[in-house]
Amino acid sequence: MFALLGALFAVGIFLGLLLCLELGRRIGQRRLARDAEADRAGAVVLEGAVFGLLGLLIAFTFSGAAARFDARRQLIVEEANAIGTAYLRLDVLPSDAQPPLRDRFRRYVETRRAVYRKLPDIAAAEAELANATALQGEIWSLAVKASQNEGSQPARGLVLPALNAMIDIATTRTLATRIHPPIVIFAALLVLVLGSAVLAGSDMANGETRDWLHILAFAATMAVALYVIVELEFPRLGLVRVDAFDQVLGDVLATMR
Repeated sequence: MFALLGALFAVGIFLGLLLCLELGRRIGQRRLARDAEADRAGAVVLEGAVFGLLGLLIAFTFSGAAARFDARRQLIVEEANAIGTAYLRLDVLPSDAQPPLRDRFRRYVETRRAVYRKLPDIAAAEAELANATALQGEIWSLAVKASQNEGSQPARGLVLPALNAMIDIATTRTLATRIHPPIVIFAALLVLVLGSAVLAGSDMANGETRDWLHILAFAATMAVALYVIVELEFPRLGLVRVDAFDQVLGDVLATMR
């Protein structure tokens, strides 16, 4: 569903750019009809500034989206490592305290995987997240109780920090999915793209026929650039996804059975 919406977004941007190019061409033709000998030196400087700003904004937005995409994948690996480490350190706890903790660990990993599987159903994902948070509390309480026995000081020093790291990375990963540029950045980018299309169309007003090669190339390039930026920013919704990295948690769960 959301992949289709992403494709429709790209097509909409492409068509909007074609309209803006045509609008700019007609504005340019009217200008030439009024004064064919007008000096456009000042306009060229202004257009260069606009296109330069557009290039910088696309570059920074794309770079930020790619960095956040890589960070989200890295956080999946870090969470899997944190869970695996905490699970292994349960071995130092008293043997009678280990079975309930191991059972809750298995349920916890299954729930953490379900949180992201349920997306883009936000309500279902939040319900699974609440379940995972509840299991975190149960695991912590059981581990604290088990490590309070006489002679469990070494176990306390190993298990509790590992559990704390496991809980912290889960929170970090949850918040990382919500980090995006302010909406004003996307709005400014869209306005600049469409405005640049008008300026580009105006510059092509001299020809009697339309240069379809450059028109289609410009529209397609800008539409693809915006589409890729949106895909990288929301890797759980479109075609560009981080789902393959979720298998790392599946591998951790397999070692617990």
